[in-house]
Amino acid sequence: MTNEYFGGLDFGSSGARISIIDKSKEIIFEDSCIYNYEFKNPEGWINSCIKLFEGIPIQIKINLSRLSISGTSGTLVPCRSNGIPLGNSIPYNEACTSNSKKLNLIAGEDKFLNNPYSSLAKAIKLIDTFGDNIILRHQADWISGWFLNDWSFGEEGNNVKLGWNIANKSWPESFESFSLTKSIPVIKKSGSILGKINQSIANLLGTSEHLLLISGTTDSNAAFIAAQVKENEGLTILGTTIVLKKIIKKTFSHPGITMHRVNGDWICGGSSNAGCGVLSKFFSDLEIKELSQQINPRKKTTLNYLPLNSPGERFPTNDPYLKPIIKPRPVSDALFLHGLLEGLAKIELKGWQKLKTLSGYFPKKIITIGGGSKNPQWKSIREKTLKIPIINSNKSTSFGSALIALQADF
Repeated sequence: MTNEYFGGLDFGSSGARISIIDKSKEIIFEDSCIYNYEFKNPEGWINSCIKLFEGIPIQIKINLSRLSISGTSGTLVPCRSNGIPLGNSIPYNEACTSNSKKLNLIAGEDKFLNNPYSSLAKAIKLIDTFGDNIILRHQADWISGWFLNDWSFGEEGNNVKLGWNIANKSWPESFESFSLTKSIPVIKKSGSILGKINQSIANLLGTSEHLLLISGTTDSNAAFIAAQVKENEGLTILGTTIVLKKIIKKTFSHPGITMHRVNGDWICGGSSNAGCGVLSKFFSDLEIKELSQQINPRKKTTLNYLPLNSPGERFPTNDPYLKPIIKPRPVSDALFLHGLLEGLAKIELKGWQKLKTLSGYFPKKIITIGGGSKNPQWKSIREKTLKIPIINSNKSTSFGSALIALQADF
């Protein structure tokens, strides 16, 4: 009997990862690669797809039945109707303040959309730049379109920041008045069938021509699925940025906080502009590992850093002009790293406190996923700061995407 496999691709801010599982959810193959170009260049995403598929053993690849894709929420690509990009994407963490008057007219009192970090703010900038005869697609949707050679569709969760209302299953009425309707995608629910892989792409990648593309989700939602987070728990993703997610009973609207439906539950989430990205500006992975071993997590530093990756913050503080604080730098590199890790832990605490204020409860346990979760000293600093247990998950975000493919709606 021929084996049937299910794949998940995840595109983060530094690279891409693939997971392939069987019907029993066992991981058959995993791999990752970094982008050849800067993150916002879509060509690098496609190069990563090709590179990852080249590494898959042929017997697994030809029996790959379904594929689902997750990507960074809020990274928006301007392109022609045939999917060809008109330029680089605007990344998820970039604020667009160039036409706040138009944003205010379209978004009105909706503080979530009326925000320089929203995809709607990015869409207005791109339409102002390239005209209104373009289509706008988020990272995961654009890559799915490449596999299909059809850029008609967009997954619901990826389009929340553009204005899609998951509860009402509708776009804002104001879109009609501002020539936005022809730029936005046809929305598909996560886990629904988009179609078969394009024949030429199947030939290029060496897959079956019957491979089905399944509507995916955002990278943080895929991480949530992979980590199997329960109602009284929270998820912290320690990647280039810090992302917090938790299940809630009632939805609410607040700047910088998203609402999604995942496995039948409402979850809220916030993404900081701080994270491992700031560490990599000063140290290599090996240096971080070696210097961390010199840190005593039980001791506090007198440093009071705000280690943002760049100016501007989305969550827990919504301020596009907020400046990082990473000075003074002590002579000791280990002390400097200690101060940065403390600063990141304080941002995480402030984030969970913010979500508690808005949703009513603080998690009893934190599950952590992402590259930063492998640092034991940082984990100790975080546990001391948050004062709750932290459990590491060894499941990758692409594993969560593969689960979506496996459990697709038929």
